[in-house]
Amino acid sequence: MFNGRTALRSAVVGVAIAALIAPACAAHADPSPEEIQAQIDKGNKEVELIVEQYNKVNGDLAATQQSLTTLEADMAPLQSRMDAAHADADAIAVNAYKTGTNLRTWSLMLGASSSDAFVDRVGTLEQISRSQQHDLATYTAAKDKVDTEKKRLNEVLAAQSRQKSELESRKKQIDGDIARLDEMQRKADAAAAAAKKPPPTTNTVSNPGAPPKVNGAAGKAVSYAWAQLGKKYVWGAAGPNTFDCSGLTMMAWKAAGVNLPHNAAQQWSKVRHISRSQLQPGDLVFYNGLGHVGIYIGDNMIIHAPNSRTVVKKAPIDVDDLYGYGRP
Repeated sequence: MFNGRTALRSAVVGVAIAALIAPACAAHADPSPEEIQAQIDKGNKEVELIVEQYNKVNGDLAATQQSLTTLEADMAPLQSRMDAAHADADAIAVNAYKTGTNLRTWSLMLGASSSDAFVDRVGTLEQISRSQQHDLATYTAAKDKVDTEKKRLNEVLAAQSRQKSELESRKKQIDGDIARLDEMQRKADAAAAAAKKPPPTTNTVSNPGAPPKVNGAAGKAVSYAWAQLGKKYVWGAAGPNTFDCSGLTMMAWKAAGVNLPHNAAQQWSKVRHISRSQLQPGDLVFYNGLGHVGIYIGDNMIIHAPNSRTVVKKAPIDVDDLYGYGRP
């Protein structure tokens, strides 16, 4: 039965629900520029880990394919010797057929009446074809090893190809994530502009001037990285006009004559690990659980390719979660 007391209770409950809903609605208001930036930073790290994994698979595939090519090349001389041995054997057989001399000799050997005579005659036969037998034994042993290794490499290649295919199928997801982060960045920039604040990130780089003076190979690496300032980030790229993080550091040190993989974690495995107090220009600085890498240029600054919403740029060394430091 509906009465005044019931109506009052309903009114009180309604006010209480409204009081609970109001803060919730406020919480779902447009996020602040700081909140948007935090989401962008989180998304950047997640995307970058996938990008670096993709780079690693590409590098592993190239290495496996090179191993297969080398294996085939190593086998070629043995195959040539084997072919020559077969040709020699064919020539002996043809000559025996034409003259009958060797054929009669072999027939006599094979028709030996005693074990001693048989051993002697086999010895003569072995003397005739010793080089062919040696080549055959060498070829057979090598071929067995090559076949075993080739089987292993083909299995590795198949597994890596499957992994690459899986990652490529995620390319649309990666590109979608990047597009989502781009949209968030536009919102952050718009919010910052509305608040008359500088945007959280910028895609413009003023004239950087001359690079720091650094001697030796490290100087070449730093100069290369410096020359790329302002160039666009593209995941999986390693120049000349676009870069991702490990593509930039790889090419910087390639300019100095040092080969590094196109992957931050693999670069970490190739460099000598040092402490922060030992840092010198040209050293690599690793971040985000080996998901990101930059090159140190001195004065607590690095050059790096951060993400698709910006460009190759200078940044403070503490720009991200530090992992470690390495010297190529």
